[in-house]
Amino acid sequence: MHTSGPGTDPAEMVTVRYWAGARAAAGVAEERLAGVATVDDLVTHLAESRPGLLAVLPVCSVLVGGRASSGGDQIAPGAVVEVLPPFAGG
Repeated sequence: MHTSGPGTDPAEMVTVRYWAGARAAAGVAEERLAGVATVDDLVTHLAESRPGLLAVLPVCSVLVGGRASSGGDQIAPGAVVEVLPPFAGG
């Protein structure tokens, strides 16, 4: 698994967007990754590559293409994945 770079087909990339506290923990608002097949793959990669997310990921929702997803759910190449921590307010 790797981020975009030379020789990476953009059609095979997954866009990961971070919101609120997840954005602060990740240190970036968005990134593109290759080699992510499932939500579990993504979460494992994020925990290893962005240690700041370790405390946040267990409480975050993961949306793939705008739908709540988890565990073994597939992530198609070109998908947009959003990592959302719990929100409070009103």
